[in-house]
Amino acid sequence: MKIAVSADQRTGVAEAVAGALRERGHEPLLHGALADGERDDWAWASEAAARDVAEGRAEQAIVCCWTGTGASIAANKVDGVRAALCGDAATADGARRWNDANVLALSLRTTSPALLEEILDAWLAGEPSPDEDDRANVGHLAEIEGL
Repeated sequence: MKIAVSADQRTGVAEAVAGALRERGHEPLLHGALADGERDDWAWASEAAARDVAEGRAEQAIVCCWTGTGASIAANKVDGVRAALCGDAATADGARRWNDANVLALSLRTTSPALLEEILDAWLAGEPSPDEDDRANVGHLAEIEGL
């Protein structure tokens, strides 16, 4: 699977994300500080990765910044993207299951290499729940945005 990956700096687990995806058989599409010649500010890099998902160049994305908050906010501004800031495996699993999240946001400050592995395992194994009562109705979320 193609997975867009962005980071605003090469610190913490930023470079480890792409390597961990490759080890799992995925193809990372790099943005920001991870790609030579691209802008490395968190808003631009996160939007670029989210656009890869929205425009079909990638099935999912992983966006990273110091806290993960800015990256998730920037990604969520792209239509069709549902980004979730996940600090542990249970949250990553729930974001996929209950929210059909297609972009994972990570904190470069708090995500250790061991935690990264756990989060990626849960995220990549997760899928939306088939039970309508068990997850958000994405159509209803679009209605809320119009308020």
